Amino acid sequence: MKKGGILNSDISRVLSYMGHTDCIAIGDCGLPIPEEVERIDLALKFGSPTFMETLETVVGDMKVEKIVLAEEIKEQNKEVLSQIETLFKDMEVEVEYVSHTELKMRTHECKAVIRTGETTPYANIILQSGCIFA
Repeated sequence: MKKGGILNSDISRVLSYMGHTDCIAIGDCGLPIPEEVERIDLALKFGSPTFMETLETVVGDMKVEKIVLAEEIKEQNKEVLSQIETLFKDMEVEVEYVSHTELKMRTHECKAVIRTGETTPYANIILQSGCIFA
């Protein structure tokens, strides 16, 4: 039995087969997930688990070189944006803002989308995998 790290077998599996530049998304409970992309549904009820709890856990087990956020988060969800900025402040991570429509289109290229119970607007992110060796 695993001692630590991510206990969710689906998330652990997806992270383990991701290579450099592969992407995974984490979204709120309303983010549409393309049929052809693996859905990892963690949502238990509205608000649980939270977007940030899920993001912090995944980032703790993944080398991230780039994040993609919806431009709308800047005005519609400043609290979550501030938490994201704090999480990544000491990491060398490129940040790209796109329209929410574009972010939804980019989920088609993700290895998986993790659905949380989050109910605040635009609490969605795409994480691009970095390289763990020089």
